Amino acid sequence: MNYRELLTNYTVIRQLSLLQLVAYFAAWFSNVAIYTMLVQFNSSAFAISVVTAMHFLPAIIIAPLSGAIIDKFKVKPLMISLLSMELLMTLLFLTIDSKEEVWLLMIFIFIRMASASMFFSTEMSLLPKLISGVALQKANEIHSIIWSFTFAAGMALSGIVVNLVGVKWAIIIDTFILLAAIILLLNINFKIEVIHTKEKILSLMKDGFLYLKRNKLVVHLIILHSSVGLTIFDTIVTLLAKNEYKYVISVPLAIGLTNALRATALMIGPFIISNWVNKDRLLYIFIFQGSAIIFWALVQSNFYISLIAIFFVGFTTTTIWSYTYALLQEKTDNKYLGRVISYNDMIFMVTTVVTTLFIGIMAELVSLKIITIILGSAFFLVAIYYKWLKSRI
Repeated sequence: MNYRELLTNYTVIRQLSLLQLVAYFAAWFSNVAIYTMLVQFNSSAFAISVVTAMHFLPAIIIAPLSGAIIDKFKVKPLMISLLSMELLMTLLFLTIDSKEEVWLLMIFIFIRMASASMFFSTEMSLLPKLISGVALQKANEIHSIIWSFTFAAGMALSGIVVNLVGVKWAIIIDTFILLAAIILLLNINFKIEVIHTKEKILSLMKDGFLYLKRNKLVVHLIILHSSVGLTIFDTIVTLLAKNEYKYVISVPLAIGLTNALRATALMIGPFIISNWVNKDRLLYIFIFQGSAIIFWALVQSNFYISLIAIFFVGFTTTTIWSYTYALLQEKTDNKYLGRVISYNDMIFMVTTVVTTLFIGIMAELVSLKIITIILGSAFFLVAIYYKWLKSRI
């Protein structure tokens, strides 16, 4: 089965893919505006890293609760409520006018990303209830390709919009995109079996943790998938734009173009290697990922050469994400999908937050080149871990 056949034969997957396209574009479109705002406020490297962390921290804190909520309540009303909360928080970004209000921005980002995280987990737990096998793997790949495309398009277009008309207008446009996502969602009909449970939220949370305790392979797959969190380079890209690239190109364009090139690779990569990768070859994907990050570290002082390097950094990331996610989904019982997916997102976000704060703290002590080399080298350890785990899958 190829992507076209999947989208042709499964109407609901086609509708969900369009929803993903719009909702994820909205998520990335305001990011350049946020980081540009921080640069305009002359924020420190640590402050930028904390704001970046606020994009991921909610998933860590609410994961056990959100997983139980996903497994207990109806999907569509929950998703509509979550998108509506994202819209409200995005509107509140317009109230931030000075460096002294950055703490308020962090709160708004936290609430928005808590909603976005639960929306994502809801959708990823929905897919295995609609399709399975090769179709599920292809749906995950489509999902990650859409994520990559919207990351590229959102960052690039936002960089242009912010550069031309400013931060505020970019945020206003973002709210209209989120409104379009809500309208699309209202017209999707999920034909799935509704499992009614009288269990209380706390009981569902406890049962979810006990399930993980009984299924060590699921835990290992969660850890393996979390390695993608080592590729969260927003802080490095922002600091490079602020300290190095501003002499070559404007800050918003530097941020937008760098992220856009990487995201283009995230999108193209699966088309080239998804049919080649398998359980044995995934080991080499991890090794390539680490090598590409180290290559970027060595050339990132030159803006134009670094654009080439960042393309290679993103080339295999999507494949790692989608392949490890499909393994986790298929090894998890349907009854526990909402909770396991939420716990998976929690561990993934722990990795991203630790990585982001590590970058912010270390940036005050060593060069960005050294920090990037350390992150690239970590993927060689991930490759060793996967080699040990492979026989158990």
